[in-house]
Amino acid sequence: MNGLGLLSLLILLPTAGALVILFLPREKTGAIKAVATGVAGLTFVASLPLWFARGFRESAGFLFREDLEWIPSLGVRYSLGVDGIAALLILLTTLLSVISVYSSYTAVKTREKEYYVFLLLLETGMIGVFCALDFFLFYVFWEVMLVPMYFLIGVWGGPRKLYAAIKFFLYTLFGSVIMLLAIIALYFFNTTGFLGWKGLGNAPSFDILHFHEIAPLIPADLSLWLFWAFFLGFAIKVPMFPFHTWLPDAHVEAPTAGSVILAGVLLKMGTYGFLRFSLPICPSASATDWVQLSVVVLSIIGIIYGSMVAMVQKDMKKLVAYSSVAHLGFVMLGLFAFNNAGMQGGVIQSINHGLSTGGLFLLVGIIYERRHTRQIADFGGISQVMPIYATLFMIVLLASIGLPLLNGFVGEFTILVGAFLADWKWALFASLGVVLGAAYMLWLYQRVFFGELKHEENKSLQDVNLREILTLAPLIVACVWIGVYPKPFFAMTAPASAKIVAAVEKARGVETRMAATATLPAAVVPAGVVPAGVVPAAVVKGN
Repeated sequence: MNGLGLLSLLILLPTAGALVILFLPREKTGAIKAVATGVAGLTFVASLPLWFARGFRESAGFLFREDLEWIPSLGVRYSLGVDGIAALLILLTTLLSVISVYSSYTAVKTREKEYYVFLLLLETGMIGVFCALDFFLFYVFWEVMLVPMYFLIGVWGGPRKLYAAIKFFLYTLFGSVIMLLAIIALYFFNTTGFLGWKGLGNAPSFDILHFHEIAPLIPADLSLWLFWAFFLGFAIKVPMFPFHTWLPDAHVEAPTAGSVILAGVLLKMGTYGFLRFSLPICPSASATDWVQLSVVVLSIIGIIYGSMVAMVQKDMKKLVAYSSVAHLGFVMLGLFAFNNAGMQGGVIQSINHGLSTGGLFLLVGIIYERRHTRQIADFGGISQVMPIYATLFMIVLLASIGLPLLNGFVGEFTILVGAFLADWKWALFASLGVVLGAAYMLWLYQRVFFGELKHEENKSLQDVNLREILTLAPLIVACVWIGVYPKPFFAMTAPASAKIVAAVEKARGVETRMAATATLPAAVVPAGVVPAGVVPAAVVKGN
């Protein structure tokens, strides 16, 4: 479709809300909160048609398309569209945005006007990233998202907030610059050529779907360079081992809502980048055995390392942060198993992690508001005075460690099946992460909630109130829903996941294991446009 539609509405609503808040008097905190909550809630309601769209379950195509000229001289278009994977991530984004705004009512007491403006602008950037089908537009939203999160950490964070904010900014900016170079390389290869690689002679374009189509024409060596450039950009965002060091600092210092958004959505942009760019645009590089093995090994190291480091943490928030390193390792393992089970498991686990880990950060934030400490040693026996809180914490914790009938089990089990089908040794090593995850989470629960009430400050703690219960309720319902009846979620992501797997498997079957050359069907290569280093399949086969 041409013109503006639902996706533009989802992008513009939070921006409009931020502009309204800017014109409200600073002292009108009630009105500011009401506008922020109303706009975030309206955006979530407006995103619900994505769930009910049958097309996601029937094909891998992109729905809700919008396409307008933007910068014709550069081939830049305002192009939006979503498949089943992007639609689920947008729904997760709008849900967590409402929860983040609502949970901030008592947590944030300074510069509330600016805080809610940045939260809404952050939502705009996140939705835009998942909607964009133009590389230029995608990069704009990718960078827009970076700025609000920097200020959320740097202004409303903890004692080391400036260090954490600058570290977060520098890490992600570095990855963004490398990704930008890959985008520019693709752009010039598509048109005039890039360095030693002859271009295809097409009109200037940043159309992501166009690059999906010309992926078989990208020379093997260029594809490899592009893959690793994208890899750096997205691996830092995930974050994968060893690019993870910014994450614990950012989580610990960020306000509660910042941690929820960071864990629930921003990390998923890394995995989404692999799904949307690395695998479909560089399938020949992705399909190379040593590339696949490299990513899998880093993923398994992340699973085990993240779990072991989480086990020795004294700060509850830092423990949950390191658990994210382990959980996202599972996601990456599923994606690079290159089969339907692993791919779908990785996508579903991305959603699961956003729900359960987002819930854990909310719960840690609740106790921090009351005690102003997150040190595990400062608690013990608090289930005696906060029984409802203890119950909610247990449900979300069990979802995180993958108890059957809760969402984490569905994702991790499917990933392990996919890993086993690819190589049983991968599944064996990854399963250690499941055991370790249960160990550090249950040990955390035992130390915080059981035993004697030794600290006087804990004896007068108030249990969760209605607002806090309402904040957590949607996440718990979603965790149980996916755990008990995951079929709609698998159905929504199946066509898009299968398409990505098929692209990689086709490259695996056609390419000569990424030697110096790549084989291409002669029919798809335009006459006189054979890129350097690429040999048509007919020549290789001797036909």
